[in-house]
Amino acid sequence: MVKIYVIDNGGQWTHREWRVLRYLGVETKIVPNYIPFDEILKEKVNGLVLSGGAPRVGLKEMLGRCSEYLEKADFPILGICAGHQFIARHFGGKVEPAKIPEFGKVELIIDKEHPLFKGVPKKSIVWASHNDEVTQVTDEIEVLAHSRDCKIEAISHKNKPIFGLQFHPEVEETEYGTQIFRNFIEICKRY
Repeated sequence: MVKIYVIDNGGQWTHREWRVLRYLGVETKIVPNYIPFDEILKEKVNGLVLSGGAPRVGLKEMLGRCSEYLEKADFPILGICAGHQFIARHFGGKVEPAKIPEFGKVELIIDKEHPLFKGVPKKSIVWASHNDEVTQVTDEIEVLAHSRDCKIEAISHKNKPIFGLQFHPEVEETEYGTQIFRNFIEICKRY
């Protein structure tokens, strides 16, 4: 059985991420973001989800030991909202206040085919809830999708199985959110 832990960064929908994974047959649990990586390793997980966080946390604050997880993990990691912003910042990108914050349904436009978006149409509706956004990434990060008001809605590291989503796939208003989680599970099975 695939085992994916949800790292709790204080986001309002962390339990929904856990619930979707459980619904999809994954062995999962929510763990605090200060748990040492070695303890996660002992659990023999196949992947991690870095949850969202409190408002503005992706802009400047550290997210517990998330840097340690990003540096040491050789298995897939999916960052959601503040987790996505933190991934971009960790790898040298910029997170700034959004010119037009997104709250509610937005149209996601996929720019690059990627296993994370297998079975997801080029355009679909997703649920967003953020004041800040990734405004710049480095060469090691690839932009996978955008929306009208947010140019970096999804990212992938070019050399590591690390991905980020600005929107919330765990919320039922995201049309293909469950499919995105299914795809992440499939990616985790290969590691």
